[in-house]
Amino acid sequence: MASLPPRQGSDVFEQLLAQLEPLRRFLQRWGRRRVILAIAGVLLLLWLASGFYMVGPGERGVVLLFGGVIDQTDSGLRYRLPAPINSNYVVDIARVRRVEIGFRTDRDTARPVPGESLMLTGDENIVDVQLFVQYLVQDPIKFLFRARDPELALHASAEVALRAAAGENTIDYTMTEGRVEVQERVKKSLQEMLDQYGTGLLVTEARLLVVDPPREVREAFHDVVRAWEDRERLIKVAEGYQEEVVPKARGEGVQMVKAAEAYREQRLIRAQGDSTRFLKVLGEYQKAERVTRERLYLEMVDRVLPKTKKFILDAGGNQGGVLPLLPLKDFFPSPARPEPPAAGAPTQPGRR
Repeated sequence: MASLPPRQGSDVFEQLLAQLEPLRRFLQRWGRRRVILAIAGVLLLLWLASGFYMVGPGERGVVLLFGGVIDQTDSGLRYRLPAPINSNYVVDIARVRRVEIGFRTDRDTARPVPGESLMLTGDENIVDVQLFVQYLVQDPIKFLFRARDPELALHASAEVALRAAAGENTIDYTMTEGRVEVQERVKKSLQEMLDQYGTGLLVTEARLLVVDPPREVREAFHDVVRAWEDRERLIKVAEGYQEEVVPKARGEGVQMVKAAEAYREQRLIRAQGDSTRFLKVLGEYQKAERVTRERLYLEMVDRVLPKTKKFILDAGGNQGGVLPLLPLKDFFPSPARPEPPAAGAPTQPGRR
């Protein structure tokens, strides 16, 4: 940079002094001591004002005194002594956080991580598992000061719990009916390790997103799973048919039993009626045996031969042994009735 000429440089200096002249007069009027005290007072107010801090909804404030925890504060505008006396941390305890095991999500696209997802099962097969974990900060103090990196510890613990659960079960069980059980076991084991490490984290959900065999044999295992699902479906269909047929058969059986009981009651009542009738007829018979015997005989004949013409003979009136009744009307044919003359035919004259 080129230096200014002497005359021009002196002019610039004079202009600078002219601009500082009001400040010099102010210092002369108030005095240097007052000005220094005023500046110190402003700085003190700014230092005290730095103790205000805001705790938002769903957050928790942690206040420290010379590095030691002394209090926790809820949401709102709070105050503590400025640093280095007091300091504070604000932790979001309502936000649901997530960790991914076996895959990573980049811009809504899942990218597999084989180093985490491939693991050995109890029957010495390799399975590809992807785990999704959601968690909350339960204890802000433990989250901040008990573990160096709680979220990294959660990631490693989740992988350990997942490998332990997969290593104690077969690949078929993990892929089919044991999937929910493996999820619950991973969640329980993960929470126990987090509590043991003092991370202050609470696992809210642990869900298996993918449980597949390696890519080379995946299609064959999928055939096995489909066969298993078909088996379960057929079992359900058979159980449904059983639930439909068995109650119907039971109802028909109950109906047959009720019908048999009704028939039995009917026969009993009829037999009781017949026996009562017989006893009454017996009583009448004992009173008048001859009359009752003839009446029963006539009733039976009338019931057996309802349309036959009957002739009743008195055996006492036939003293000579000759048939007293001769049905002569059956020996001669009945006279034919004359047909009426046709219309317009001449009428024959009768005999005189």
